Amino acid sequence: FSIDLKCFLCRFVSLAVFGRAVHAMARVSDEFCFDPIDRGLALRSVNSSRSAYAYVFFSSMFFQHYCCTAAPLPCQKEKQLSLACKLIIKSVLPIFRCVKVLEKHVEKCNIYTNAKDHHITFQLLCRNGVVKTHNLAFQECDPLQAVFAKQMCPNVLRAHCRLLADIMVHFPSGQEEVTLSVTPTRVCFRSYTEEDADFPKAMVTEIQLNPDEFDYIQVGVDSEVTFCLRELRGLLAFSEATSVPVSIHFDVPGKPVAFSIEDMVLEASFILATLSDITSETASQEPPSIPVPHAVPFSCDCCLFQFHSLFFGAVSCKEQDTSSHTVHSLATASDTEEDLGTVRTSLINN
Repeated sequence: FSIDLKCFLCRFVSLAVFGRAVHAMARVSDEFCFDPIDRGLALRSVNSSRSAYAYVFFSSMFFQHYCCTAAPLPCQKEKQLSLACKLIIKSVLPIFRCVKVLEKHVEKCNIYTNAKDHHITFQLLCRNGVVKTHNLAFQECDPLQAVFAKQMCPNVLRAHCRLLADIMVHFPSGQEEVTLSVTPTRVCFRSYTEEDADFPKAMVTEIQLNPDEFDYIQVGVDSEVTFCLRELRGLLAFSEATSVPVSIHFDVPGKPVAFSIEDMVLEASFILATLSDITSETASQEPPSIPVPHAVPFSCDCCLFQFHSLFFGAVSCKEQDTSSHTVHSLATASDTEEDLGTVRTSLINN
C-alpha cells in the first residue's frame, strides 16, 4: 500500500507548536512514530524501559492544508487506514532545533511523503526565497498506544501551564525525580532523593500550593506519587506554546500518572511510571533485592504486533482480550535508561 501525506504549516503559532512537540518527543526517546491518518497527524514515542509514553495529535484543522490519501497495492483489496513511520529523533530535531529562529525566518513548512520510497520530506520555505529541504528515511511500524484509563483516576488537577512551569523552574536541572502529594487542603511538589543519599549535601526543594491556585482539583484519595521530571519538562514547554491548561490524573504510588492537554485542534498525553510504595509491598515478601527488568516481549501473528508494557498494560494497534492472563512486569521512574540495573524499580501487575 502507499500513503501520500501533504500538510503545510504556516509560520508563527503552528510552526512553533509543532517544533515544541518534536522537542518534547526528544525528551522521551531517541526515536518516535510519525503516524498520518485521514483526520490528522499523530506523534508517538515510548522510551526503552517502557516507563514513559508520549502522544501528540494534530487535527487536520491545525494545518493550513492537510491531505492524507491511501491507495492499496494490486495485491491488496482494501485500503490501509494509516502508515506509521518510525523516525530517528536526531535526524528530525535539527530541523526544529531553534524554534524562535524558525518563527523569524521561516514562512512555511511543508511536510510530505510517499510510502513507496520510504522517505519523509520536510521543506522549509524561508524569507528571501531560500528553500531548505530535508529528506529523511523512515521504517514502517505499527502505531502504539498506551492502555491507561485516566478517567478512572481518583485524583485530578488542572492548572495553567504557566503555573506548573513556574513551579518546575525552582528544581535544579540535575533533579531526576519529583514527588507530587495531594490532600483536600494542600498540593505539594518536592524533590525526591534516595533514602541512602548524603542528606547534608542534598538540596531539597518543596513548594506548597493552595487548592485555589488550580483551575480544577479533585482529590478522591490522599496520595503521593514520584515520577521522572525530564519528560514533564518537555510537555510543559510544548503546552506553553499552546497556552492550554494541563490536566494531571493519578492514583496511588506504583500506578501511572498522566499529564494531558486538549484543545480544538490538538491534544497531547504524557504517561509516566511512578515509584511504588516499596515498604508496603515488601512487608509480606522475601527480603528485597534489586531486580533487573527483563526485555519487553513481542508477539507477531499475521503481521499484528503487540507488546506488554512494563506498566501501561497491553499496547497494541488492535484491542486484544488480556483478561485471561496476568503479566508481572517492572517499572522505573528513572531518567537514566541505560543503567536500569541500579535504579529503583516497582513490581506492577498489568
